[in-house]
Amino acid sequence: MDTTRQPAGAGSFYPADKLDLEASVDELLHAAHTDRKAPRALIVPHAGYIYSGPVAAAGYACLPNRETPFNRVVLLGPAHHVAFRGLAASSAAAFATPLGDVQLDQDAIRGLAALPQVRFLDAAHQLEHSLEVQLPFLQRLLDDFSLVPLVVGEATAEEVFAVLETLCNTPDTLVVVSSDLSHYHSYTTAARMDRETSDHIERLEYELIEYDHACGRTPVSGLLYYAKAHGMTVTTLDLRNSGDTAGPKDQVVGYGAYVLY
Repeated sequence: MDTTRQPAGAGSFYPADKLDLEASVDELLHAAHTDRKAPRALIVPHAGYIYSGPVAAAGYACLPNRETPFNRVVLLGPAHHVAFRGLAASSAAAFATPLGDVQLDQDAIRGLAALPQVRFLDAAHQLEHSLEVQLPFLQRLLDDFSLVPLVVGEATAEEVFAVLETLCNTPDTLVVVSSDLSHYHSYTTAARMDRETSDHIERLEYELIEYDHACGRTPVSGLLYYAKAHGMTVTTLDLRNSGDTAGPKDQVVGYGAYVLY
């Protein structure tokens, strides 16, 4: 039985050809090069690379500046295709992209079994792009890492916080939260809304992130709850929208890249 989750977004959200994908990711990372130190957690967007790739790369470009590599990535993103309560784990052994397979940390995933808000739900992962589009960036930057992928459905910030408390107990674990910001407003309205949301994120005001502020508001809020509890800080690295990258300005989607130290 094949226990590898196959890519659903290759050829639409990002290139399906291995060499084209490598070149695309490397070009985005090169343009976003930074001397900023590597963070403990990232919030990055998840649209097609032509739209949000430059913003996501602003966050990922920090990772090569870490002296010792991350060995595990906890990846959380919102559900776009399946409605469910709680957080969905995957029973797969690996997630595939055109760049190869990423092995799941099955011991860590089984360790979440004691949390009532976490359950196995492969249907939530099958078509979900919010996690998948992050993997090629991680594959190009981290030599060898395991993955804990969680799709977040209807949940509370406190429930996401409890998951992070369980998983983030070693310094070699990177947390990546996948979230776009406002959706389908005019350029001017989106810019105002997204600036306000970024202010809330920087101030760790997790309780003020609302439904129309970010599609991944629940994992974002849970991460901010965790950051506040552990004395972390947040910095905005990039804040744009699809009208700045590859789309019209009448209805835009907002994107932000944030690092947490």
